[in-house]
Amino acid sequence: QVQLVESGGGLVQAGGSLRLSCAASGRTSSSYVMGWFRQAPGKERELVAAIYWSGRGTYYADSVKGRFTISRDNVKSTVYLQMNSLKPEDTAVYYCANRYGAIGRSTTDYPYWGQGTQVTVSS
Repeated sequence: QVQLVESGGGLVQAGGSLRLSCAASGRTSSSYVMGWFRQAPGKERELVAAIYWSGRGTYYADSVKGRFTISRDNVKSTVYLQMNSLKPEDTAVYYCANRYGAIGRSTTDYPYWGQGTQVTVSS
């Protein structure tokens, strides 16, 4: 079992920045992947970024490339999502998720989820 707890959401103006954190506990290892998904009202949950705990690679959705950065602190078992140049269309509930193996883009690829944190970007 893996437990995930997100933090760092909030309200920010367009062009601003936020950093989300996801603290993991339980059965974590370098063979796992951490992903950040988001879900806007009326839309499907989508993968925005993912990282291997081993550090061997990352993934970014086209919509966030150049603006968001995913990173990890293996000592703290925490993954971060630094979000810069935020846009109103980034408004969503952001979830971190964990899976064993390769990066997957579907929600069904991830068995472990955090509770979500709201990010609201005002225009």
